[in-house]
Amino acid sequence: MSIAENIVSIKAELAPYHTQLVAVTKNQPIASLEQLYNSNHRIFGENRVQELTTKHESLPKDIEWHLIGHLQTNKVKYIASFVHTIHSIDSLKLLAEVNKQAAKNERVINCLLQMFIAKEETKFGLDESEALAILTSSELPTFENIKIVGLMGMATNIDNHAIVVDEFRQLKAFYDFVKTIKLPNVNFVEISMGMSSDYLLAAREGSTMVRIGSAIFA
Repeated sequence: MSIAENIVSIKAELAPYHTQLVAVTKNQPIASLEQLYNSNHRIFGENRVQELTTKHESLPKDIEWHLIGHLQTNKVKYIASFVHTIHSIDSLKLLAEVNKQAAKNERVINCLLQMFIAKEETKFGLDESEALAILTSSELPTFENIKIVGLMGMATNIDNHAIVVDEFRQLKAFYDFVKTIKLPNVNFVEISMGMSSDYLLAAREGSTMVRIGSAIFA
């Protein structure tokens, strides 16, 4: 099927769950992204800062860009002027830098805390105590140019659906716990979990955003 047909099919599957599709553009050429854009999809997700900035410069400016990959503090300045949501906040230091760069651009940037839920040491993310330490930090209320809007997690890359579902349920349970935290710059409304191999499992477990690349561009 074409990119446009894949988009229509995936959105139809997600519709009963009211789950948003973040189309992952990693390693995709501009021509493919133009096809994606012409299918009336506007939420794009990119893993790497350099690719994100290049694609942002080359494509229409009404695209809502999400940074979904690991982010180093020294790279924040390159995306702060336009990025809509950062899915990969894994430290208070990084959050402080996003706030600093967002302030320079007179913007408020949406942020998700990246949680470590997989049984794979190569993945990044916070454990529950580390996430709570950020959310209860005395510094957090001073960050006026960020908004923590939810959590992100990547399940183990495995064919065993029971393990994947259990990881999603753990993340959803923690989300349900922390969404009671109310601060001017904290409002939990998003839980980003699920990719091409497991997006329907994630949607069924309460994901509000899925990050899909290969299933769109295959």
